[in-house]
Amino acid sequence: MTNEVLDGARPQTHAFEADVAKLLHMMVHSVYSDKDVFLRELISNAADACEKLRYEAIARPDLLGEDPAPRITITIDADGNRLILEDNGIGMSAADMAETLGTIARSGTKAFLDSIAAAKGDEQTQLIGQFGVGFYSAFMVASKVDVISRRAGQDEAAIWSSDGLGTYTVGAVSADEAPARGTRIVLHLMEEAKDYAQRYRIEQMVRAQSGHVPVPIMLKDKPDAEGEQLADGTALWTRPKNEISEEEYKDFYRSVAGQWDAPALTLHYRAEGRYEYNVLAFVPESRPFDLFDPDRKGRMKLYVRRVFITDEAELLPRYLRFVRGLVDVSREMIQDSPILTTIQKGLTGKVLGELEKTAKNDPAAYAKLWDTFGAVLKEGLYEDFERRESLLRLARFKTTTSGGEWRSLDDYVAAMKENQTAIYYATGSDIDRIAASPQLEGFRARGIEVLLLPDQVDSFWVRGGIDMGGKPFKSVTQGAADLSLIPLPEGAETPKAEANDEVSSFLAFIKDTLGEAVSDVRASDRLTNSAVCLVASESGLDRQLEKLLANAGQAPAGAKPVLEVNPAHPQIARLAALPAQDGLRADAAHLLLDEARIVDGEQPLDPRAFAERLGRLITRAAG
Repeated sequence: MTNEVLDGARPQTHAFEADVAKLLHMMVHSVYSDKDVFLRELISNAADACEKLRYEAIARPDLLGEDPAPRITITIDADGNRLILEDNGIGMSAADMAETLGTIARSGTKAFLDSIAAAKGDEQTQLIGQFGVGFYSAFMVASKVDVISRRAGQDEAAIWSSDGLGTYTVGAVSADEAPARGTRIVLHLMEEAKDYAQRYRIEQMVRAQSGHVPVPIMLKDKPDAEGEQLADGTALWTRPKNEISEEEYKDFYRSVAGQWDAPALTLHYRAEGRYEYNVLAFVPESRPFDLFDPDRKGRMKLYVRRVFITDEAELLPRYLRFVRGLVDVSREMIQDSPILTTIQKGLTGKVLGELEKTAKNDPAAYAKLWDTFGAVLKEGLYEDFERRESLLRLARFKTTTSGGEWRSLDDYVAAMKENQTAIYYATGSDIDRIAASPQLEGFRARGIEVLLLPDQVDSFWVRGGIDMGGKPFKSVTQGAADLSLIPLPEGAETPKAEANDEVSSFLAFIKDTLGEAVSDVRASDRLTNSAVCLVASESGLDRQLEKLLANAGQAPAGAKPVLEVNPAHPQIARLAALPAQDGLRADAAHLLLDEARIVDGEQPLDPRAFAERLGRLITRAAG
C-alpha cells in the first residue's frame, strides 16, 4: 500500500469503509446545532498524537529531533476561507492514513450508528452530541479536508484528501509542503461556516472546550503571523482541586471521555505513600455507546509523569468500565511491579466509596446513576467476591411493592414479613412481564415483596451463595414456595393449597400423561388466580437461567420443569370432575402444560399438536 501510493505518479482513490460512509453522510447532512464540536475533536486527536510521540521517544529520543516541545498550532486563513490545525506529534504514513482515516476501529461506533438510524429529529442531534465523532466531525463545517502528514523518523510525507462524499485519495507530497513531523489538517470551510475563520470565534472555542489538554495550543491570525499561546498545556489533574472550577472539570471530561454530556460524579485526588499517583476520574451522566461491548474494556488512561502510556491498562474492574479519566503515576518504572495492582485496588475503593456517599447524601441523583449503570455494576456481584458486600449496599431494585421506584436491600430486609426467612426474587428479560408472572400471585396475596430482576447478569449473581444480613436469596420460580408459615394480611381469605381426592387423582393423571415432559406435577400454594405455572425443581436451576443456558446451547442435561396446578381454580375443578374415559382429559393435560409454557414466554411443546388439541376443545365447546 505505502510503496504503491508513494511511488505512483498520481494519488490513489479509495472508497470509504461502509460504516465511515454512513458516518460521513450524517456529518455532511447533520442538523446538529452545536457544530463547534469539530474543533474539540481535532484538538483532542492532535493532543493524542503528541502524547504518542512522547511515549515512543522514551525508547527513541532521536524522534524528537531539534523540536522536542509538543504543540498544537491553529492557523486562520480568512482570505482563503480555510482553518488549519497542525501538531508536531507522531504523524502518519500513507498506510496509516488509509487505515486511520478510511476505516473505523472505535468500539461502540456500530452501536452509535444503529442508535442514530433508529432515532428521529431532536433525538438524533442529542445522540450526535453524546458521541465523540472524531476526525469526521470536520465535515460538518468543511466541504473538503486535506490531511498532510509525515511520521516521526521518516523522510516521506503523504496527503489524504476527501470531500466526504464517498471516496478519498492518498498520495505522496513533497517534503517542503509537509510538516517536518506531525500532521496538518486543512479545512476548506463551507460558505455557511466561514465565521470559523474569525479569531474571536476560534479563541472562544479553544478556551471553552480544549483549554486543559496536556499540550500547548498556539493561534495564528493569518498564515504568516506569529503564534500566540491560548493554552499552556498544564495538566489539569496536577492542579489543586480548589483552583479548578466545575466548568473546567466538565470541559476536561468532554475531552478525555469523547462525550458531550456532563460528568455526574467527579473524583480528583492524589494518592501518597509507597506509591504516588494522581487520579482524575468521571462517572458520565449518560450511557456510553460501547458500554456493552463484548470485550468490556475500561476507558481509563495511564500516564507516567504526564507521559501517556496506554489506555488499555486494567486500572478498574470491568464492572466499572463506564468510568472515564486517567491515572498519572509519579515514577518511571511500573513494569513487573505491584503498582498497577495497588492502583486498581485503591481506585476501585475510591469509586465505590464515592458512589456510596452519593447514595447516602443524594438518593435522587444516585437513582439516576443506578438507572444508567446498574446493570453493569451488578456484574461485580458475580465477579468481585472481595467487594460484594459494598456492591450489595449500592445495589437498587424495583420490586412488586415499590411502585416503580428503586429500593435498597436494607429497605427490603427492614420490610420483611413475620417468619420470612429469604429475600425473594424473580428473573426475566422484561420487568413488566416479570411483574405479571403467575408465580408471584401467592407472594402478593401475603404482601411479600419480591425483587424484579430483568438483566441477564441477575440470573448468575443470585446463585453465588450471596446473602444480605444472613437472609439468602431465593427464586420464586424454583422449588417449593413454602408460603404457609407467613401470615396473610388481616381479613384476607386463606387460599386453598391442598387438593381434594378428585383433584389429586387428576394431578396424578396429568403426570402420567405428560411423562418425560415434566419432572413432577403438584398442587401449588403460590397460585391464587392462575390455573397453572412452571417452576424449576429444588435442586435445579432457576427457570430464567435455564432459558439463558438453553439459548447459548448449554441446556443442563435432564432439566425438566415442575408443573404446579392451582387446586382451587374452577377450570381445574371442572376438568378433574370429567369421567376417566373422557378423551378431553388427555388433551387438557397437554393444554395445561402448553398454557404454562406460553405464560412463561415459551412456545407450546409441539405447536401442531397444540393447535389440534385446541381445535378439538373449541369444537366440543361449540357443540
